[in-house]
Amino acid sequence: MRAKRKIISVCSCLAIVLGLLALAPRPCPAEKTSFGPETQRIENAINVLNELVGLPAEGIPARIFQKSSGIAVIPGVIKAAYGLGGQYGKGIIVLRNEKNEWSNPVFISLYGGSIGWQIGVQKADFILVFKTVQTIRNIAQGKITMGADVSVSAGPVGKTAEANTDLELKAEILSYSKSRGLFAGVSVKGATIQIDKEANRIFYEKGEISVDEIFSGENVKAPAIVEKLKTVLAEYSKSI
Repeated sequence: MRAKRKIISVCSCLAIVLGLLALAPRPCPAEKTSFGPETQRIENAINVLNELVGLPAEGIPARIFQKSSGIAVIPGVIKAAYGLGGQYGKGIIVLRNEKNEWSNPVFISLYGGSIGWQIGVQKADFILVFKTVQTIRNIAQGKITMGADVSVSAGPVGKTAEANTDLELKAEILSYSKSRGLFAGVSVKGATIQIDKEANRIFYEKGEISVDEIFSGENVKAPAIVEKLKTVLAEYSKSI
């Protein structure tokens, strides 16, 4: 009887997630990219960066951000669970080169299940900090599942961590989040990241565009919002 109730609870939580996704606005191929949901996704990512990196006492330590080879920002990830759970969100991923320059954003999707003690429905903003470029390249070639294909752990935060002289990126991916709602056990382990090809085509107004083209900027005309994103990223990745 208890098992039956648990299954019903899981189904109910996942039904809520599906319902929220059904109500979310969908991009239209004819929509102008300057005012479309892709532009809004970048605006949301900028807001998340300002909130999670810009916090002086509880934010991402500057040196962690500066050591990164790239980051993903995924605003508004919806999670629902009762023991077993599901999650879904859309965001962007960017590379940083040896000159401390940031690439154009590539659009991504995050989805999948999670296992562990979790209960409730939640909307959370995530920043994923990547240790090496190769992990991002692996995403570009298909998809990765965090915790299975690549190691992921919660990142250190705040001034205490910043003062640690041994501060390093221990895992391949460090995750940071800011949540809204009731949820116990926030985690991205078990979630899968893959490229959102349709969003890339719409935003960059090209019928076919590769991830490498976007990252390199070759033959790509990026809307003005991209420069705003790069300015924010440059500010947070300045050398100490």
